Amino acid sequence: MRTVDLEQLGDLCTPWCLRVAATLRIGAHIEAGAGSLEELAAAARCDADALGRVLRHLVGKGVFEEPSPGRFALNAVARALEEQRIGLDLDGFGGRMAHAWGTLLAAVRTGEPAYRDAFGRPFWDDLGANPAIGDSFDALMGLAGHGVPDPEILVDGDWAAVRSVVDVGGGTGALLAEILRAHPAVRGTVVDLPRTVARAAETFAAAGVADRATAIGQSFFDPLPAGADVYVIKNVLADWADREATAILRRCAEAARPAGRVVLSGGVAPDGQPSRSADLLMFVLVGGKERTFAQVGDLAAAAGLDVHTTGRSPSGRFLVECRPRR
Repeated sequence: MRTVDLEQLGDLCTPWCLRVAATLRIGAHIEAGAGSLEELAAAARCDADALGRVLRHLVGKGVFEEPSPGRFALNAVARALEEQRIGLDLDGFGGRMAHAWGTLLAAVRTGEPAYRDAFGRPFWDDLGANPAIGDSFDALMGLAGHGVPDPEILVDGDWAAVRSVVDVGGGTGALLAEILRAHPAVRGTVVDLPRTVARAAETFAAAGVADRATAIGQSFFDPLPAGADVYVIKNVLADWADREATAILRRCAEAARPAGRVVLSGGVAPDGQPSRSADLLMFVLVGGKERTFAQVGDLAAAAGLDVHTTGRSPSGRFLVECRPRR
């Protein structure tokens, strides 16, 4: 019989201490030379006694080291914490995610996200009303689990006939920029809300592809630029319930007809069940969900798409390629 440590499973102290340390940039301050508790508190602009309690708890959990009383040092886990701080920063979007878990009970009781109860507005409206939080969200989505976006979005890898790509819900254009860098004969368009794509020009210029890239600020529930060879949807469908996800796919099918392709990347579990934590997070934030391959196939069919093939990109991402139904 499997033994379960309920105290450990129910621990709230450690997750919050991790987020406090990440928000205060303790790892960066140690890296910069602050070692004593007083130096760290001064650098982080916080109370030394309270900070010491947080750090000693984390030391006991294997995060940071205390080589001598009152002096703290980095270890491998603490370095990783600093590297991944963008998703843990309580002053940014990480704070929204952390506090949104407090609405889980209400969401389970109603079957609907209760994000509005915590922050006064639904999720997307909240990002639009708080530019700093929205920017933090965009930055986190730019990392999207792989750091550098993977430009190989075609299952067969055959780009010879591809002249144009539309990245639907592509944020600030990071993925599209990498696609265009890897394939000099291709032109591309990123479609997302105006606030988000406003920074795409900077992304394209930095990648040296500004002459082949366009940004369109609009909702992807509105008609999309038509006639492209490939429409890619990366990490978007999981943000939406079935009705909205089907509507996004339908817009792609309309725009891709008669011979374009629609490629889904992210948010699809090829075998078995999706990630339970990611699935619940999407539910809590926006009422969305991670989906199995079969579930995505049903949505595609309802939107007028046929699943043509599946495969993996060089980085291991599962890809689903669809074609408009004729």
